[in-house]
Amino acid sequence: MKHAATMALMLTLGVAGVYAQQIPVKMTFSGSIVPTSINLTPNTITDEELSAGKGTLGNFTFRKLRTDELPPQMGSCGGGFGPNFRVVAGGGVFRFEDGSLLTVKVTEGSYCIDFQAQPPMGHLTETYQITGGTGRFKDASGTLTLTGATSPVLLSDSNGAVLLTSTGQFTGTISGAATEEESQNERQ
Repeated sequence: MKHAATMALMLTLGVAGVYAQQIPVKMTFSGSIVPTSINLTPNTITDEELSAGKGTLGNFTFRKLRTDELPPQMGSCGGGFGPNFRVVAGGGVFRFEDGSLLTVKVTEGSYCIDFQAQPPMGHLTETYQITGGTGRFKDASGTLTLTGATSPVLLSDSNGAVLLTSTGQFTGTISGAATEEESQNERQ
């Protein structure tokens, strides 16, 4: 009986150790962005992004809102020149195939548009704080960095982009979560 209790304790501590470790994260994504009528703060514009991807934590979808400060500053962007926006707010939800959700909040970021590229190309960098989630991400914490590119698909009559492509990657570390493989092994 004492042996069984010792083994149970070791197994419990081993599982806790898996959840406490920092996991390096790399995930690629693609999707689309549209402007919204949501106004989080004065003198800003908010976009909604829907994307899907795969990586360290498994296959996922990602939905986020991002708010950029107006007016933009003009400056270098990519290999050219154009407006540079400071990202002032935002957040998102990753949904993984097992139904687990991972929530994030933007802590800083920038978005610029290179109008000299043909077609014009946007460059986005955002840093996220992981704020938790559900399922295997219930106690998750850490940081992720998004680096991505956008390109217009559809323009309005006033030449503003109303539908854009979005591609890129997330990198960073997560703690307090299980990888998809660890989560599957635990369920078996």
